[in-house]
Amino acid sequence: MSWMPIIFAVVALIYASVGFGGGSTYTALLALADTNYQLLPIVSLTCNLLVVTGGVVHFSRAGTIPWGRALPICALSVPLAWLGGRIAVPETIFIGLLASSLLVAAVLLFVDGRQRNQTHIPARTQTHALEIIIGGTIGFLSGLVGIGGGIFLSPILLLLNWATARAIAGTAALFILVNSIAGMIGQYQKLGPERVTDITAFWPLFLGVIIGGQIGSRLGAGIMPERWMRRVTAVLILSVALRLFYRLLT
Repeated sequence: MSWMPIIFAVVALIYASVGFGGGSTYTALLALADTNYQLLPIVSLTCNLLVVTGGVVHFSRAGTIPWGRALPICALSVPLAWLGGRIAVPETIFIGLLASSLLVAAVLLFVDGRQRNQTHIPARTQTHALEIIIGGTIGFLSGLVGIGGGIFLSPILLLLNWATARAIAGTAALFILVNSIAGMIGQYQKLGPERVTDITAFWPLFLGVIIGGQIGSRLGAGIMPERWMRRVTAVLILSVALRLFYRLLT
């Protein structure tokens, strides 16, 4: 695992430079490294949390988080992310859910990459029940498989013409932050103190994302165009999803 901290640092740097956490990519990399499926969600969520905090601060200072509409979306997602983190599932079901979620995320990333140039959509002032339900559903899945959820929320909101791309990016960053915290708490409670100590073995990854995330947050602009970053990520997580499906079938 000697190469993993460097890769994680690079992923964190790229994602933090555009205000996101990179949880789906961490999950994909951990899955490729055959990480214990019980530990995979909490490791990924911890990395997510360490990176996206800076992004939320950046968006908040820039005034691009529509708090009045973003908070209701997070309101239902937080308890459901905690509940998802609390649920213990057999490895076969977990791998199936993870593979399916990564497959959907890959498709949404391609959609998101095409829609990201929409910058003149007028922001609305009301939050509808459908948006809250979407947030809650994504939150539950996020806590269960160890993904912050922004990778699902952002393209869906873009397709709904929810607000400007910048406001959606800020909302997604906030969504990732609060769901990562809730999901991580649930995962800790599920694992118990005897397994929590196993997480300390991943400290090089945590150090890597802290360094990469701090650099990326200060850069404030992508190392590569965001569209290409998302497409590369989509290819990576799609390959992992197909590999996981193959593992289930064999």
